[in-house]
Amino acid sequence: MVERRLSWREARAEILRRIRTGIWPPGAQIPYEEDLAEEFGCGRGLVNRALQELAAEGVVERKRKGGTRVADHPVRRPKLEIPILRQEVEARGGVYGHLLLARALAPAPLEIRGRLKLSEAAELLHLRTLHLADGAPYAYEARWISPAGAPGVLEADFTKISANEWLLRHAPYDFGEMSIGAEAAEAEAAAILKAAPGAPLLSVERTTWRRGEEEEPAPITFARQLHPPGHRLKAEL
Repeated sequence: MVERRLSWREARAEILRRIRTGIWPPGAQIPYEEDLAEEFGCGRGLVNRALQELAAEGVVERKRKGGTRVADHPVRRPKLEIPILRQEVEARGGVYGHLLLARALAPAPLEIRGRLKLSEAAELLHLRTLHLADGAPYAYEARWISPAGAPGVLEADFTKISANEWLLRHAPYDFGEMSIGAEAAEAEAAAILKAAPGAPLLSVERTTWRRGEEEEPAPITFARQLHPPGHRLKAEL
């Protein structure tokens, strides 16, 4: 019996320890969340989060009405990391720079509120930034940031550090969504990226969230980056 209250990370570590040491072998049924919560001295929500994380990693399998079992053949599932564009440019041998094109604190547009699940009254910090590699356009970024999800963001000087880098250093995310696509350059994006109108641009959209120990997930940011023709996106699996 664990005598002190565990965090969800400690609960995850204890569950993983029992799996790796064979206490719960492959295929074994893991005790119900209520039982683990009572043993660990924590809320059921924390146990649920710990099991969700292990399921996302392929360590356990969760089925509705079937409970949670240790995976028969645990697999390592790839996790994509958000790159710091400055480091990405420098790793390619380039000189990085960025220009803050616009900054405003204002109510979020309907589309953005929907993505971040925010109320109509929510105000977000809206930034438009041009990232450069050797003085040439590398990415045009439109970003909306929730001050509640990223404490200190309203005081940050984004002329000296990009929001991309500041957020990854000061407002780490717990989970997120990413979509990659291609689109024809509209007039504004074409002018900023020095591309021909209608040229194919690589589009990368990301939404990130954070979670406290027991609170509901809080949105951090939604960002949309457009890269000029010929850009290649590299990811490690």
